[in-house]
Amino acid sequence: MIRDDIKAALVTAMKGGDKAATGTIRLIQSALKNRDIEARTGKAPADDDQLVTEVLQKMIKQRRESVELYRKGNREELAATEEAEIAVIERFLPRQLSDDEARAAVAAIVAETGASSMKDMGRVMALVKERHPSDIEPARASALVKAALS
Repeated sequence: MIRDDIKAALVTAMKGGDKAATGTIRLIQSALKNRDIEARTGKAPADDDQLVTEVLQKMIKQRRESVELYRKGNREELAATEEAEIAVIERFLPRQLSDDEARAAVAAIVAETGASSMKDMGRVMALVKERHPSDIEPARASALVKAALS
């Protein structure tokens, strides 16, 4: 399970004196704890790894947006810090599909649904998220679906 990997990585980072990784892993655990609390009142995904993957993908998305803003504001040191956190978070994500594999998966779903225009994007994206929840990052999937439908 991904949670076990995260706990083991925290212990390793602490023993190795890697303060950056320790801090980032603690942020991951905090985000997971918050998501667990939210899931008590709502409907939690049946698969715990799926929940963890969603949290990690959200964290990466937030950091990529921050990097972009920091670069616009000429704050390269802050952007570098965010990129280092992204690298630590990505270690725990399941393997992503290669570009060719992702394009093939999206093309198969487009063909299966008979989607032909951007009007069908929502339906195609729903199937992509259902069949490849951790294999294709949502932003990347969106770009691939747009390319396939245009």
